[in-house]
Amino acid sequence: MLDLVLPILIFAALALALAGAVRRIGLWRQGRAAPVALLAGLAAMPRRYLVDLHHVVARDKVFANTHVATGGGFVAAALLLIAVHGFGLESRVLAWALLVATAVMFAGALRVAARRRNPPARLSRGPWMRLPKSLFAFSAGVFLVTLPAAGVVPAAFGGWALAAVLAAVVAWGLGEMFFGMTWGGPMKHAFAGALHLAFHRRPERFGGGRSTGLKPLDLKDPAAPLGVGKPADFTWNQLLGFDACVQCGRCEAMCPAFAAGQPLNPKKLIQDMVVGMAGGTDAAYAGSPYPGKPVGEHGGNAHGPIVLRGGAEGARALVDAETLWSCTTCRACVEECPMMIEHVDAIVDMRRFLTMEHGNTPNKGREVLENLATTDNPGGFDPGSRMNWAADLDLPLMAKRGSAEVLLWLGDGAFDMRNQRTLRALVKVLRAAQVDFAVLGNEELDSGDVARRLGDEATFQALAARNIATLAKYRFERIVTCDPHSFHVLKNEYPALGGEYAVSHHSTFIAQLMEQGRLALGEWSGGNVTYHDPCYLGRYNGEYEAPRKALKGIGIKVVEMERSGFRSRCCGGGGGAPITDIPGKRRIPDMRMEEINATKADIVAVGCPQCTAMLEGVVGPRPEVLDIAELVAAQLVAAAAPARRAEKEVAGRVAEEVAA
Repeated sequence: MLDLVLPILIFAALALALAGAVRRIGLWRQGRAAPVALLAGLAAMPRRYLVDLHHVVARDKVFANTHVATGGGFVAAALLLIAVHGFGLESRVLAWALLVATAVMFAGALRVAARRRNPPARLSRGPWMRLPKSLFAFSAGVFLVTLPAAGVVPAAFGGWALAAVLAAVVAWGLGEMFFGMTWGGPMKHAFAGALHLAFHRRPERFGGGRSTGLKPLDLKDPAAPLGVGKPADFTWNQLLGFDACVQCGRCEAMCPAFAAGQPLNPKKLIQDMVVGMAGGTDAAYAGSPYPGKPVGEHGGNAHGPIVLRGGAEGARALVDAETLWSCTTCRACVEECPMMIEHVDAIVDMRRFLTMEHGNTPNKGREVLENLATTDNPGGFDPGSRMNWAADLDLPLMAKRGSAEVLLWLGDGAFDMRNQRTLRALVKVLRAAQVDFAVLGNEELDSGDVARRLGDEATFQALAARNIATLAKYRFERIVTCDPHSFHVLKNEYPALGGEYAVSHHSTFIAQLMEQGRLALGEWSGGNVTYHDPCYLGRYNGEYEAPRKALKGIGIKVVEMERSGFRSRCCGGGGGAPITDIPGKRRIPDMRMEEINATKADIVAVGCPQCTAMLEGVVGPRPEVLDIAELVAAQLVAAAAPARRAEKEVAGRVAEEVAA
């Protein structure tokens, strides 16, 4: 009986899975065109799955091994099942290999079942709770029907009754694993996830690479949408990426806005995009909701609006605007996602539509964007006052010098009295190391970071074009800045607009000066110090060691927080979040300060003006907040006069060379 039934079940399941795949691909193709390397992507997919993706999954070593057993066992078992029972290949070697594969899969299923007995809050329930049963049905059913082929038991063992039961179990397993893979269910992520890795919108992330810069809009193309207003405005491989979500909730667990009780859960956001792509409501969603927003209120379709603006009575939005504006763009969700989904790209794409098409930027957002358009800085300060803080420093100007080894990019911290202390400390360090540097002065404009994160791509590109034109007039080896946001934009986002520069964060440059022996430093005699990793330096640019090296260079042994490095908690200052100011149950910087206070540190070292402002804004007992440049400058023992003379000598030589 089984010899007749199994091929029918197997090929019927494959046919239904193929039909589901065609339907699923049709849903993805509702999105806009996006060029991909078709054959190269498919060829690279196994390595991306087994190496790049597994590096992320392996952060949870127990579940990484579980995934290897269940996923690897299933792939091997499925292929061998088709060969042994589908095509009827009579080979005891293949049959025994199939027994081993299903046994490995069964062992992994036991671990999945153990986790699902008392799942953490971040895991979705609903259909996912039947996943262990599905894995058991497939692995155990296929194992038992393979015993005769392996010669372990006679072919007629158990008779018709047992054969019927086994056929039913195998049918259940095939339905969940094959049919559900393309039609929808816990296994959908396996089909969509593999293709997502092959056709990822950021292939630079694979092979040890890094890709974090936002992709520019073509503002000259009148047919191109200004951001994403409906699911079909996403590119097709973005829709594919949303479908790859495994609902593990790692993004949810890392999201600072979710932890603060703001109306954002990155996992649900991705699932809402899947709902919009396929059409329907979020009533079947079985995970944590957006804080303060019950499940069942959202819905839509591929060609309907994501965010309602007015609209008919009773109409539903896929997402509420405040959900999108809650994001700090810290990339904690992206960094943690085992399927390598790009949540932040999607959020900024939707913000672009709200800002440029609707002018719908909340709270002080519109004021800040107007300031950038009229005064070239978000605070609306007189552009001619950018250098007032340095009136007594006699800083060399690029306009007079024409060239320098280092261009010091001041950033809009030049208008902030607190950050002016950091800039003065950095200037002191550069002069002590006899660095040949100059500044743009009033020629420098805002880098455009906050405009871009608020969705105003037009203002960003206008600022970037003017800055690039200014920088093109001068010669320098590298740009150094104490602002990770400017650092990121200049390094990773200006190149797409024609500005290619070597850019260093000041902590990296200071660490290099120390390694070169260019700084005479005293030993640290202060208290305990912890270090807060800025998101735009760490997760965006992978720089975790240089700030710690700089602190170590003055004798500081950093007391690490529980969440540091790539899992550092955001301060709440990125992505324009302090400007849009979406309320929650708590403030993100207050939560971060609790983690800082837990270290018993006397000082928290920072490397970002936004982080400084957010952490110093915490009311209550807290350590002193000092920038790395301030800590290093305080330890300098070399006199400043020789450095100033050396700088003037360098300037004189440069002037002579230019004249010659």
